Amino acid sequence: MLYVALVIAFIAALSITPFVKKLAIKIGAVDQPNNRKVHKKIMPRLGGLAIFISFLIGVLVFLPETIKAWPILVGGILIVAIGMLDDLYELTAKAKFTGQVVAALVTVLGGVQIEFMTLPFGERIEFGLIGIPITILWIVGVTNAINLIDGLDGLAAGVSSIVLLTISAMAISMGNMLIALIGFILLGSTLGFLVYNFHPAKIFMGDTGSLFLGYMVSVLAVMGLFKNVAVFSLIVPIIILGVPILDTTLAIIRRIIHKKPLSAPDKSHLHHCLIQLGFSHRQTVILIYALSSLFSIAAVLFTRATVWGSTFLLIAILIVIELVVEITGIVGKNYRPIMKLAKRVSSPTR
Repeated sequence: MLYVALVIAFIAALSITPFVKKLAIKIGAVDQPNNRKVHKKIMPRLGGLAIFISFLIGVLVFLPETIKAWPILVGGILIVAIGMLDDLYELTAKAKFTGQVVAALVTVLGGVQIEFMTLPFGERIEFGLIGIPITILWIVGVTNAINLIDGLDGLAAGVSSIVLLTISAMAISMGNMLIALIGFILLGSTLGFLVYNFHPAKIFMGDTGSLFLGYMVSVLAVMGLFKNVAVFSLIVPIIILGVPILDTTLAIIRRIIHKKPLSAPDKSHLHHCLIQLGFSHRQTVILIYALSSLFSIAAVLFTRATVWGSTFLLIAILIVIELVVEITGIVGKNYRPIMKLAKRVSSPTR
């Protein structure tokens, strides 16, 4: 049934997206090009609505007892509403953040909560009431992390798909079929939209899509991964979401160092830096897909590894993180020397 649900959601998104594109153009939900953005022409940006409608269809068809998923659905509807308002009217950062906190709070009060953390040797730390703010922080943080990487055609949709596949596969291995089913439905919806969103994109997902995907990924991680008592439960979802979390963390550090508001935009995200290094739009997206896949594979191995194996994996992950930090830290200051070196290495010797 999981694969049938994925296919149905995929077909639904594939069919609905063209209509959403026409709607976005008609109501003025378009993205104007500027010096911070990569695209050079006006683009419809309400694509996330197609992902949401397709997901909703899948849930109604394959999850008749939707009462079990009501906290997810109510929070998702609130997030989609915030995203649509932003795509139409460009809300302030404060308004978006407030809406995200409200959606997260509704979800948490509905029973979706990080209640404990497990340690490698089987010890368990109960959070109690402090689990409520921790869960809200996690949901809002991951929601914004996915939102921030939505800077290139197909980037957020592709990375989210990799993350969803990993969470769903791990949920199956833990016997949590509800999370696996919801994950596969959302995966199908996202892949169907990605057909139109991969470079060169015909439509953007906008904040409607990136906020919804970020919210759903964060909630599925809480319900499907944090409750696993066999591993160091806090580490696994963080590793799976390594790319967006790392990129967001570096963005926050940059803005603090330069004394800029946390909501201030910049062109020093990982995807911007890779393009500045000379990679094409499509190559950059595929490279980040590969990096996200490595993090996901590492997370799966982490749950199967011994303590020594887990330590080795963490060291390897830290090395990858250091490389990303070097790329995002060097580009912009030493852009020309790097490009000269890259050309010298790539040019054939005579």
